[in-house]
Amino acid sequence: MKFLTETISIIMPAHNEGKHIFNNVAETVKTFEEFGCDYEIVIVDDGSDDDTYTEANRAAAQFKNVAVIQNKENYGKGRALKKGFRHTKGAYIVFLDSDMDLHPIQVQTFFDIMRLDEVDVVIGSKRHPNSKLEYPWHRRVVSGVYFFLVKVLFGLPIRDTQTGLKLFKRVVLEKVLPKILVKKFAYDLEILVLARHFGYKIAEAPVVMSFQRGHWGRVGIRSVFDTWIDTMAIWYRINIMKYYDE
Repeated sequence: MKFLTETISIIMPAHNEGKHIFNNVAETVKTFEEFGCDYEIVIVDDGSDDDTYTEANRAAAQFKNVAVIQNKENYGKGRALKKGFRHTKGAYIVFLDSDMDLHPIQVQTFFDIMRLDEVDVVIGSKRHPNSKLEYPWHRRVVSGVYFFLVKVLFGLPIRDTQTGLKLFKRVVLEKVLPKILVKKFAYDLEILVLARHFGYKIAEAPVVMSFQRGHWGRVGIRSVFDTWIDTMAIWYRINIMKYYDE
């Protein structure tokens, strides 16, 4: 991505990733060094109760483009991303899950799509026909049901909102994030619903995903229920309260 003259900011929210965070940050640094662009990595430790913060700071001490911030409590990924954004300076913002289910090398394709399609947001999509997934069937079912729900409620012209690799022009998040209320489960949806609401263009990109976690990963029955509640709250705010228009 040597065609870029602006800085890319990568926000990596992390919760209890102490065993992996150093190596995953090192791999991300290696990837963006090979891209040959100006970049920064902001790790947000979201109230981990393992050694995530210590290991993240070890990475920051070794790599000059890495910074670490910390939430003392686990407030949720949505709030972690908002906090991380306040510590960035880049013209482009990448959301990258710190578990490395999605390798950052794929960001190159995201930038290509952003340029060619002239869009403001590019999101990874597990439902893209060119995506390659190592993904448990249980998660596929949950993802499919949620996609149907989102399509019915919001009519978004996209097939997946939850994949943890996304690229934004900074102006989008400057407009959208101050309005975001969801802190944990449906923050992806709220960001994308608002981006479209404010007239920004969104495109999908295929991803290669290697699922690193066990049977359900971080998703359980309670998480599914809470995601449903958050989703309905977004629908209510945008359609009934008109909250986002204030």
